[in-house]
Amino acid sequence: QVQLVESGGGLVQAGGSLRLSCAASGLTFSGYAMGWFRQAPGKEREFVASISASGISASGLSTFYGDSVNGRFTISRDNTKKMVYLQMNSLKPEETAVYYCTADPRPYMSSRPRYWGQGTQVTVSS
Repeated sequence: QVQLVESGGGLVQAGGSLRLSCAASGLTFSGYAMGWFRQAPGKEREFVASISASGISASGLSTFYGDSVNGRFTISRDNTKKMVYLQMNSLKPEETAVYYCTADPRPYMSSRPRYWGQGTQVTVSS
């Protein structure tokens, strides 16, 4: 049974930083693309970032970001610990949302990941 458990959410002032963590279990972690989506109140879920499964390319892992976070957020993974992280800098009030960790049994994250965590609330105050 695949489980994804997020942590690290909370309240931060605009311009501040947070680091989200996701602990994965029940899967061959290195073979899964991992990612983060978010959903703000009254809005659809939005892609935030993803990182490819390991061993796909000789050049290493590939990362992808939503346009609005590119340059401010960084996704990373630790296959030994079965963890994925999202470092968020220069946060904006409009980025207040529930952030979900996702996992997909494929080289790259799809638009509809197979597995989702329960989510962690991030609130950015102005």
